[in-house]
Amino acid sequence: MSEWLVLAIVMAAACAVVLVVTLLSQRTRVATEADLEEREAPETPDVLEYMVMMVGVVYAIVLGLAIAGVWEARGAAQDAVRTEAQALHEVTQRAQVYPADFREQLRADIDVYVSEVVETEWPRMVDHKELSPRGTELLAAVRTGVAEREPKNELEAQAYQPMLDQVAAAEDARNARASGAEETLPGIVWFGLISGAAVTIGLIFTMQIGRSFRELLLAGLFSALIAFLLFLVWDFDAPFGRSGSESADAFRQLFPNAAGRS
Repeated sequence: MSEWLVLAIVMAAACAVVLVVTLLSQRTRVATEADLEEREAPETPDVLEYMVMMVGVVYAIVLGLAIAGVWEARGAAQDAVRTEAQALHEVTQRAQVYPADFREQLRADIDVYVSEVVETEWPRMVDHKELSPRGTELLAAVRTGVAEREPKNELEAQAYQPMLDQVAAAEDARNARASGAEETLPGIVWFGLISGAAVTIGLIFTMQIGRSFRELLLAGLFSALIAFLLFLVWDFDAPFGRSGSESADAFRQLFPNAAGRS
């Protein structure tokens, strides 16, 4: 199911629930139109308005911190992907000083690894929060191929250590990618966010919402906003996305020929 469709359903459901509850609560007040005009509406106590305001402010702060946390985690995950792809690309560029047979073999090994990452490892990482053992083996093969190639001249000797450093950087970035595959927010935080949303939306019913179009519109928009922000936190809570492998675009850009290989 598309994330946009999920968002539309969640926001529509939140609006529908609030509007239905509001209308049902209004129907429980059995009174004629004349009685409503004669009767003075009870005023909302000042302390209740203050409590509603404070709960809203506190929840807004907690929700803002949650959004900032998942956004930072997603940014760190994307940085790790770019670092890994760039390091492997740098290895292929520094191998220009080596003989053609070694360059071709090295690029073939890296292409196979990139293909494994994009086509097989990424869906597994998104769905199961773990990397594939084969990807680890393929990257180890790249390191072995670089480390075991003894430099034959001065140019190769100058490129040898930087190539090893770039492979090590790719391995470090891969490890960071493995650590970032897990969801950012623990269950207790989600419990607080959902409970806080229910309390915050529930408190608007204490403010004597009427049946006027303006009041119903504001109640619906407020509930839709809360639903949207919770969806935003949920979507960003997966650093590498909830569906597809768009977050692997750094590999596709630097290794366009490797994408789609098995």
